[in-house]
Amino acid sequence: MSVLNRRTFLLASAAMVADSQHVGAAEFPERPVTVIVPAAAGGVGDIIIRLLSPIMERSLGQPLVIDYRSGGGGTIGAQTVARARPDGHTLFLGDISNFAINQFMLPQVHFDPLSAFALITRVADVPLVLFTNSSMPAKTLGEFIAYAKANPGRVSYASPGVGTIPHLAVERLKQLTGIELVHVPYRGGAPALQALLANEVQLLLVGWGLGRSHVEARLVRALAVTTPRRQPSIPLPTAVESGMPDFVASNWWGLAAPQGTAGPVLDKIYRAVLTALADKTVQQRLDVQGFVPRGDAPQKFLEDMKAEAKIWAETISRGKLAIQ
Repeated sequence: MSVLNRRTFLLASAAMVADSQHVGAAEFPERPVTVIVPAAAGGVGDIIIRLLSPIMERSLGQPLVIDYRSGGGGTIGAQTVARARPDGHTLFLGDISNFAINQFMLPQVHFDPLSAFALITRVADVPLVLFTNSSMPAKTLGEFIAYAKANPGRVSYASPGVGTIPHLAVERLKQLTGIELVHVPYRGGAPALQALLANEVQLLLVGWGLGRSHVEARLVRALAVTTPRRQPSIPLPTAVESGMPDFVASNWWGLAAPQGTAGPVLDKIYRAVLTALADKTVQQRLDVQGFVPRGDAPQKFLEDMKAEAKIWAETISRGKLAIQ
């Protein structure tokens, strides 16, 4: 084949590929869209996607099938999506651990979310609140830190599991303040909260929705929310206001597709998410759960993810927390 003919062939092939991608995007979705959630049913990811699903289904013209793939700290579900055909029919709804923590916490898995996923949007934030047992003398975050310093190694904190953001965020708090706390991991937020209620542990960092009713019943005390700014639905000062300017953490959830998914397909999914997040009823239901709707553009999602990954990589390295 001559150079001219080879060039013509390559140009024609490229045009055919581009045309097929365009047609595929125009026809997408051709069948139900599967959303893999790397956790058990009933958790935060499940709640979020079920709130968004009815409106997203109307926008896309196809049903959403929720597939729960728990285990491996979320890596089982993440790897399933990474291996899926990049046509937009298999999506991943994961939390901050899946996007910005596990690659450092679980280095033996060798999973890089940046190369595995095409990011669509950061769907929602789940602001985290520091709760203590009501028997604790501390009524503010500052008082809790002072108490912990005066009682090194005698204060315990619970988490929903090793490597979760509530675990790592409290480890970061320890690193920032020099306090000594004993970590007691549980299998989920609910049993961790029960341990706090029983005063088996004295501190727990979880979503406001999980602990709010117990605050109202005066069984636990809420010290601060770990968002950069106060939240209208959470009547608490921030950790920043409480003298901890570098202590910011959120268990956010994001939506992604396999790397290589066509841009027009990703954009169609993104617009379906935005339409759902703009719905007043959806916003009200998210607010009741203590969630904050986002809908960040893919580039903003990417920039924030990289920035947070740097923070948690440093926290894990400094505390020698990685699971080998």
